[in-house]
Amino acid sequence: MASVIELVDTTIVRGGQRILDSVTWTVNDDERWVVLGANGAGKTTVLQVAGAQMHPTSGIAGVLGEVLGTVDVFELQPRIGHAGSALAERVPRAELVRDVVVSAAYAVIGRWREEYDELDLERAVALLDQVGIGHLADRTFGTLSEGERKRTLIARALMTDPELMLLDEPAAGLDLGAREDLVSTLAGLAADPAAPAIVLVSHHVEEIPPGFTHVLMLRHGRVVAAGPIGSTLNDDTLTSTFETPLTITQHSGRFAARRAS
Repeated sequence: MASVIELVDTTIVRGGQRILDSVTWTVNDDERWVVLGANGAGKTTVLQVAGAQMHPTSGIAGVLGEVLGTVDVFELQPRIGHAGSALAERVPRAELVRDVVVSAAYAVIGRWREEYDELDLERAVALLDQVGIGHLADRTFGTLSEGERKRTLIARALMTDPELMLLDEPAAGLDLGAREDLVSTLAGLAADPAAPAIVLVSHHVEEIPPGFTHVLMLRHGRVVAAGPIGSTLNDDTLTSTFETPLTITQHSGRFAARRAS
């Protein structure tokens, strides 16, 4: 078991504001983490540091055995898979779904003059099958539903066989059916021993897929709690994280929260 993310007293300051404040957090290669917090808690910033897209103002940030600030991030970033709404906005709507996936091999968005061999194309379609949308491989990205686009980007994130996978609010904007389809897809991925370490950012405990093992809870850039999900995610930590009295229930591996009466 090796660590893929290791933050030690990591602080991010922008415009005089502490976006992250002395965050210490370790993710091992066989773990599946969810990061919870309200808007402005620092969730996306943590993901940017973990994705080697942002350097800490102070403290140490280790990613995949390298320390940010001492390594060429352009060599490190291809080892990390990303999926999120920001990436979806950059994908050309006329791009074929299989090309959205296969172009990750060159770390480009929008296929141009790259040459891909048959094995690359077969892998792209196999990954689309894995996330349940192999039948959409020859559709254009712009004709997909929001849920289908999210699953396309998850397949793309897996294309390069990454050592770490980062999912930034993958269920945002989905209706109930599409959310449940996505949660099922992610649960299957979490159960796959060959899958990379996964970190998923969310506002909602209802979006946590079964099989996720750990939780990091943030408030105002600070760690409220971090650890195994079964012992860490409870009424007290959830109330502290969202600064409102909450109760949490669990059934069949899924969580639900409501305001305490």
